[in-house]
Amino acid sequence: MLYFSKTRILLVSLFTIILVYLTLSNFIKTESNWHDKKINLGLDLQGGSYLLLEIDNNPVIIQTLQNKLSTLRKFFKNEKINFKNLKIENDKTIIFSIENNLIDEVKKIFEEKNSDINPYYEQFKTHQFDLEILNNQFQLNLSKYGLIEIKNASLDQALEIVRRRIDEVGTNEPNILRRGNDRILVELPGLDDPMRVKKLLGKTANLAFRFVTQNSEETFGSEKLMFEDDSEEAVMVSKRIILNGNNLIDAQPNMDTEVNETVVSFTLDRVGAKRFGKATTSGIGKRLAIVLDGKIISAPVIREAIVGGGGQISGGFTFQSATDLALLLRSGALPAPLNIIEERTVGPDLGQDSINAGVFALTIGFLLVIIFMFFKYKVFGIIANITLILNLFLLVGILTLFEATLTLPGIAGIILTVGMAVDANVLIFERIKEEIKSEKNQIIAFDSGYIRSKSAIIDANITTLIAAIILFFMGSGPIKGFSVTLGVGIFTTLFSVYFIARLLTSIYVVKNKNKENLI
Repeated sequence: MLYFSKTRILLVSLFTIILVYLTLSNFIKTESNWHDKKINLGLDLQGGSYLLLEIDNNPVIIQTLQNKLSTLRKFFKNEKINFKNLKIENDKTIIFSIENNLIDEVKKIFEEKNSDINPYYEQFKTHQFDLEILNNQFQLNLSKYGLIEIKNASLDQALEIVRRRIDEVGTNEPNILRRGNDRILVELPGLDDPMRVKKLLGKTANLAFRFVTQNSEETFGSEKLMFEDDSEEAVMVSKRIILNGNNLIDAQPNMDTEVNETVVSFTLDRVGAKRFGKATTSGIGKRLAIVLDGKIISAPVIREAIVGGGGQISGGFTFQSATDLALLLRSGALPAPLNIIEERTVGPDLGQDSINAGVFALTIGFLLVIIFMFFKYKVFGIIANITLILNLFLLVGILTLFEATLTLPGIAGIILTVGMAVDANVLIFERIKEEIKSEKNQIIAFDSGYIRSKSAIIDANITTLIAAIILFFMGSGPIKGFSVTLGVGIFTTLFSVYFIARLLTSIYVVKNKNKENLI
């Protein structure tokens, strides 16, 4: 029957009031707000930057080959296998020669499934390296899935480091996603300084401490490096790394009051502190080059041993550049360089135009629906219109509760929700008209209308919900925004129709049960 208990009325009213308050909090600024939740506007609505980054995996592949080279050399010596000319050719192939009588033995070592030297991927049914033998010369090339494994690992690491760097900048609701095996999509709504973020993401941030040598020319153990700010001429630096960024625990910008300049103070872990202390103890009087991404930041002379597990990096920094360097060092080094292959910037004016266009479309559609419902169903049309308005408040309130990001496709999902909510009311009212023809008691007719139309309405909404779920899991950014608002709209529509509209309908019908032509 069209009956609502006081408890149900109270719960429905309380739920509706809370969500209406959450909705209004997005538009009305008051100091008494007991929450700080708001709907976040997406890139297409508030403006910002869109960056598509591509990771250059060549350094990672070369590093993998070099590590494998060291592993092979150690393995052959331990197994007492004579080898010659073990080297990397063309930055992609490991070659070496084996005595003729050991070819079959070595081949078996590389091709067996439980090989320690050439891992076997059970899921791909292949080894890490493909093996070719020409006479007594072995050639090792990374297999297709060996390359995929490397790319996935480096992309996952790069994704995490990019996320750390973006989070430390303080960008609101960044969207960071992987694209394929070597690309990362970064959307930064409302970004004020895109150049700073581009600079931060473009640096690999490989930090190393290396001694400056007295050699005048490059040798096997040294190389010539330039200073980042060109403050000095290039110097010869030892290739031996005393310490790298992996040993850093923390890095912060500070002001050195003695020389009145901005520096970056760093703290080392236990292993790093021990190495740094040993190197500075034996290297007093020498210059220690602090190298970032192949360029020298500074090369101070070691005056005394540094055994406290910390130090300073100086290099004529501004406070902003020192802050950025500290951020890079804290977030860790990228496994490989990232290149920006696509960049788009959406201005706030264009975003506001999108909001205005969406609101205009919603308003026009909403007004047309209200006029039609009032003309077609009179009082019940007004009830449907009130329900429709509350449905929008419920939808926006839930999005606010979860601090969802609203995009232009999301607004389209809200507009579609309006149409679906009206559709449910039309089905119910038309069913009620049919019930009145065979049932003289109008209360029973109205109750039967709601009950017997339920299956059709739920079936239609479940079908749409399934489509929304598929869009959410299979789609990307804008598609997900559409599916979220559409999915939430389905639940708010069912709630508003079967609780709010039914409650208002029951109140009116009970008070006017003896009136003819009620609908």
